[in-house]
Amino acid sequence: MPLDPQARAVLDQLAALNLPPLNTLSAPEARAQSKARRAPVQPEEVARVENRTIPGPAGVIPIRAYAPAATGPLPVVVYFHGGGWVIGDLDSHDPVCRALANRSGCLVVSVDYRLAPEHPYPAAVDDAYAATAWLAEHAAELGGDSSRLAVAGDSAGGNLAAVVALLARDRGGPRIAFQALVYPVTDCDLDTASYRENAEGYFLTRDMMRWFWDLYIPDESRRREPLASPLRAESLAGLPPALVITAEYDPLRDEGEAYAHRLADAGVHVAATRYGGMIHGFFTMLGVLDRAADAVNEVGLALRTELGAGAPVKT
Repeated sequence: MPLDPQARAVLDQLAALNLPPLNTLSAPEARAQSKARRAPVQPEEVARVENRTIPGPAGVIPIRAYAPAATGPLPVVVYFHGGGWVIGDLDSHDPVCRALANRSGCLVVSVDYRLAPEHPYPAAVDDAYAATAWLAEHAAELGGDSSRLAVAGDSAGGNLAAVVALLARDRGGPRIAFQALVYPVTDCDLDTASYRENAEGYFLTRDMMRWFWDLYIPDESRRREPLASPLRAESLAGLPPALVITAEYDPLRDEGEAYAHRLADAGVHVAATRYGGMIHGFFTMLGVLDRAADAVNEVGLALRTELGAGAPVKT
């Protein structure tokens, strides 16, 4: 379908700023630019927000927990933010985590994993798994029910969520009941049809993804490891049920849909939704794109259904 008019307006506004592409900047410069261009959003109210640190493999990991106005203990959703493993933080995804907590009726815990290039692969993976394992043991401290645990994330965060599910299966725990993957990075192949079709002009470019991969995993041979490219895992059998969301005008579209197909072929219950007319990043553009709200509602409903949460606070 044609590019959504609201998405076109976003792209036109970004073009008018005439900012240098992220892949021409240093990582600190890219983070600063990304932070400066965040659209102002009035965040939703939730019943409780708690910042704390938890032990990680190389020091403490900051987390932020969002609890909706619901009777606990609540199912737990471990959320990993996007940003190519290089940019993004707890604040960048604060609005979407608040919205997910309200839609899902779950305790949403956002994880501030270490970023590349200062902390290259597998630092982010190690932090993501460690945070999930910690929550499986300590969720009650935050009002959560660790017997109902899910992982979720967008883009690079979707990659980490998928990888944590693989690690939990292969290491015998923690038990993960569901995975919500929003336009996830699942492979290091930059020459799929969706990469060729959407290489330029739709927010995320092929050059940007090449830059992200170069900073995250400088050794190209390691990019094919399943903990970097989960699509290349030998088997996806035994993984948790999944929801995979993709965007039509996104270089990552095909690898996300390929992952959904492989999950289904392995006997995993999976739902896949392609958002027509949408661009990469749309999921976090609440208040700007109507379809962002639709996608957040879809993820919230899936989490609520799969984890047995109560009624949503807001829809």
